[in-house]
Amino acid sequence: MFNKRIKIKELLSSDKVNYEATVMGWVRTFRNNQFIALNDGSTNSNIQVVAELGKFDDAVLKRLTTGACIKATGEVIASLGKGQKVELKATSIEILGDSDAEKFPLQPKKHSLEFLREIAHLRFRTNTFGAVFRVRHTLAFAIHKFFNDRGFVYLHTPIITASDAEGAGEMFRVTTLPIDGTAPKNDDGSINFKEDFFGKSTNLTVSGQLEGELAAMAFSEIYTFGPTFRAENSNTTRHLAEFWMIEPEVAFNDLEDNMNLAEDFIKYIIGYAMENNREDLEFLAQRLEEEEKSKPQAERSEMGLIDKLKFVVENNFERLTYTEAIEILKESNHNKKKKFQYLIDGWGIDLQSEHERYLVEKHFKKPVILTNYPKDIKAFYMRQNDDGKTVAAMDILAPGIGEIVGGSQREERLDKLTQRMNEMHIPTEEMSFYLDTRRFGSCPHAGFGLGFERLVQFVTGMGNIRDVIPFPRYPKSAEF
Repeated sequence: MFNKRIKIKELLSSDKVNYEATVMGWVRTFRNNQFIALNDGSTNSNIQVVAELGKFDDAVLKRLTTGACIKATGEVIASLGKGQKVELKATSIEILGDSDAEKFPLQPKKHSLEFLREIAHLRFRTNTFGAVFRVRHTLAFAIHKFFNDRGFVYLHTPIITASDAEGAGEMFRVTTLPIDGTAPKNDDGSINFKEDFFGKSTNLTVSGQLEGELAAMAFSEIYTFGPTFRAENSNTTRHLAEFWMIEPEVAFNDLEDNMNLAEDFIKYIIGYAMENNREDLEFLAQRLEEEEKSKPQAERSEMGLIDKLKFVVENNFERLTYTEAIEILKESNHNKKKKFQYLIDGWGIDLQSEHERYLVEKHFKKPVILTNYPKDIKAFYMRQNDDGKTVAAMDILAPGIGEIVGGSQREERLDKLTQRMNEMHIPTEEMSFYLDTRRFGSCPHAGFGLGFERLVQFVTGMGNIRDVIPFPRYPKSAEF
């Protein structure tokens, strides 16, 4: 069997010495024609492979370049070098894949994140992205574990859909019709989608929520975890055109139940990453600390990454209404001294990221759950409160990025839901499948959506959302 290797992480975590082992990986550095720093992606730490002088052919040594892939067998011995307990004294070295050192774009030096984004197919081999994507994996695993342990059913909702859950209108069209102007037309000149593959106008989904609600009316607790798409022409550090969403829907839950579930969920998955990826998080914390040194004092975080994560896990989230939040923001020195780009002058406005971050980072200094937003700035499916002005919505705001979770108690009353859909010009005939859940055995229910990449950003401390998804999709970019 060719693959009898020991993972470098396993080898480094043991004090055991004087036994034969085989390691495989990619050369990070080769110095003094003797010492190979080898990495296989299981950890950021490299194993030192010692190629004893005079033992190996010059032809082999010349091929030990940065980026080359090798198989090394030898004796695991105690290391005299700093920072490692063991090293491998090689008895054989096999080159599995050569790498032209002059052309290989990753050199043993610091590269900017912008540059690494251009070579996203190779950036996995750097320490920063090794740590980020191992943490991303752990968070994804923890999400499934959290819901599975609580008896939720994992539901795969459609990627292609004919409905727009958000009413946003910024969707990617899915069609097999020609785009050269020869698509079949109706009498009024509009495109005849009856001739299209699905026989109607279809798009890539912006949310699995509506389908999730249908299943919650049978299984009681479900969750989705899949890709979603927004054709929003936004080039910010917080937006992607393709991203992953986690959306639980729970029958018999009200707004408070929903807040409790979301808070427990966030604390659990962050705690799980802290327990299982400590080494990666400590590396990312160090990286963030170095990055922060280049910022003006006023823009620096008051807490390091590990402290921030502990703070979220160990503190109860502050809960307040939108109305209370508006009052706090309106009366703040920040608003009075016109430091907000968008000044708060009254009730009813949609809060911007700067307002959300002020509440979290400056005022409460802890994560915040805002509830009971004005119905005019929220989606049609949210439960209308008795005041006639607000809906039973909830957003969780986190330090550094603002909104991380958006959810609500859903409107379970058929008459109220139909009335709201008519007010917002949402065609009730096309949504009859959704309204059926209110016609046949309706019940109070609630759910929320969490953008996975924003969560990964929060946990890793990365400033740009494009750096926490393997191959980012954004305006004018669909590389790899």
